[in-house]
Amino acid sequence: MKKIKVLSSSIVISLGLLITSYAEAATIKIGVSFRMLSDVGYKHGELITDTVAEWNKKGTINGHKIDLTLYNDECKSEKGVANATKLAYQDKVHVIIGSSCSSVTLPMVPVTEKAKVPQIIPHSTNADITKKGSEYIFRVPVSSRFYKIVQGKYTAENQGTKIAYIYGPDAAGKDFALSMQAYMKENYGVDPLYSVQSGEKETDFRSYLTKAKATNPDVLVISALMDETVRGLVQSYEVGIPKSVHRVTASIGSKVEIPTNAGSAAKGVTYAAAFAASDKRPIAQKFVKMVKNKYGVVPGHDFSQMQDLLDILAIALKKVNYSGDLAADRNAVRDAIASTKDFKGLASGPINFCGPGTPQCRDGNRTPVMIEYTRGGKNFKTKVAGKVTFNPTDGL
Repeated sequence: MKKIKVLSSSIVISLGLLITSYAEAATIKIGVSFRMLSDVGYKHGELITDTVAEWNKKGTINGHKIDLTLYNDECKSEKGVANATKLAYQDKVHVIIGSSCSSVTLPMVPVTEKAKVPQIIPHSTNADITKKGSEYIFRVPVSSRFYKIVQGKYTAENQGTKIAYIYGPDAAGKDFALSMQAYMKENYGVDPLYSVQSGEKETDFRSYLTKAKATNPDVLVISALMDETVRGLVQSYEVGIPKSVHRVTASIGSKVEIPTNAGSAAKGVTYAAAFAASDKRPIAQKFVKMVKNKYGVVPGHDFSQMQDLLDILAIALKKVNYSGDLAADRNAVRDAIASTKDFKGLASGPINFCGPGTPQCRDGNRTPVMIEYTRGGKNFKTKVAGKVTFNPTDGL
């Protein structure tokens, strides 16, 4: 009988320890949905898995084990919605990272809002994403509302106002082109010389480019998904648009596939982004060296924004006292991310979030930089033309 009592006491004590130490032992679940079609896209996935593995090895998140679930949405909205639904209700994650493509992130927002699971965005720029009023959405990349201002101002003052636009049907490409047109009209009183939206999955833009050439533009804006942007740049030279015509892309121009695949057609292309590999800051050069050595590529801002996101998330996750109540813990993670103030990482300016689900609070990075390719190809080079930090309400 004495042995049984001792055993019973031990069981009670053990149960008590389990209850009181849940916050220390809890497994934190992170879900990911983004585009992993290209080699570089898969390397972004490797960056996430490698970082989480390092967290687990070092006990970075206060000793908590991190359980990572990663899905490829292929930049398809229906897959992104399905992934978000599965992550929220079946995998029961604490936070979702994604997506890369604005056209995927936009329909994911209502899903994560309904499920009340925080969603933090690594790449999507469409301004409408944070205008939906969700308290569960956070954007690490620069919003297109800031890009249109810095790109429009730089283009008008340095390249010209006679502009031809060719843009894709994707949400980010269309938003950038139309927003820039509106900005040029409002601030410089000019209409497009030529403006056309290409078709879904269209690959031959030469008929559009020939019409654009006939308008004798100062500037050619090509705003589309990655492969379409590359084709547009290459084909612009094939139809005889001279190199004296400035080529401009949306922030997708920062993807390493653009100069690598466009080759010499990338030289002279300007775009607004959040990071340049030519950034001389020690933190930037250390990151560039790491990515080159580990992943074999020169990082664009998709790499840097993913790293900033992971660093911000690590800080937030360490602030939470996990209770075991999934709904409460998700809200605690949301509030911890929202408390991010003056985060200084790879972005060209500080990243800030705040409480309300407004663009002012959820568009965290307000510092785009203007970048120009000085050489295309695998060993491409860039230079930074300038940067500006905007106020939270600018571009609304």
